[in-house]
Amino acid sequence: MKTNRRTFLQNAASLLALSPLSLSATLANCHPSIRTKAVKPYIVFVTGDHEYSGELTLPYIADELEKNYGMRTKILEAHPDYNSEKDIPGLEALKEADLAVFFLRWRQLPQEQLQYIDDYLKSGKPVMGFRTTTHAFNYPDGDERNRWNAFGEFAFGAPPGWGGAAKHTHYGHKSTTDVTILPEAAKNPILTGVEPAFHAASWLYRVLPDYPAKGAVPLLMGKSINPDKEAIDNPVAWTWKNQWGGKAFMTTLGHPEDFRVESFQRLVINAIHWELGKPVPKWKGKIDIDVPYGHPKK
Repeated sequence: MKTNRRTFLQNAASLLALSPLSLSATLANCHPSIRTKAVKPYIVFVTGDHEYSGELTLPYIADELEKNYGMRTKILEAHPDYNSEKDIPGLEALKEADLAVFFLRWRQLPQEQLQYIDDYLKSGKPVMGFRTTTHAFNYPDGDERNRWNAFGEFAFGAPPGWGGAAKHTHYGHKSTTDVTILPEAAKNPILTGVEPAFHAASWLYRVLPDYPAKGAVPLLMGKSINPDKEAIDNPVAWTWKNQWGGKAFMTTLGHPEDFRVESFQRLVINAIHWELGKPVPKWKGKIDIDVPYGHPKK
């Protein structure tokens, strides 16, 4: 026992003497039980949308992950505000991320910022997307970055941008969505604790008939309530594996009021754990989220 205690103290002293970079490298080579306790998963949230206040809702999820689920997080925001389409500072954080979460809409980032996203995708690490991330980028014809307009497709198996041949659209701002668990997905761990049916404020996105992409696993189906045109039911959450082997989770929900719904909160927390290869955790209780729609005045 004395020998074990002496060895422990010597190892601890050695770790304290290391620089942060050396410490990380040393921990990576430690016994698995020590490494698991010392290195927390690092999640980077990339926000920038004109409409749904993703830069306000996702920090609540991040805080919950840090407080109750043993994770580290970072929130990146468009600069100088959510309407800025050409600058999201700090994307170099993706180099260290274990999971990247995107809530974007029609950005036109410079190539040096896109490169961090490109490198992350090609690393095969997992990605998560919310709602308007199906049309995260909006570069004009002739721009060499135009391929990024299909980010939703190649990262998440979603339609390649708004409109177009896929006719990706929604059923009107006065509509809402009834959400149900698909029977064949009922035992999926991501749906643990999610009510069989719940209501969402998001107006339903049309992704069918060609999306989600081949190989996707639909989890939730949405039915438009009070649509402004003839509507069909559409998947509102699915998993997929992209071409680089990265696990993807995508939901077309994401209205600020959706984040108040406990079933939606559980869906998100569960999906984050699934993306990281972790078991679904014991639920710590409903998160108090109250963000208004339409970006509150600052």
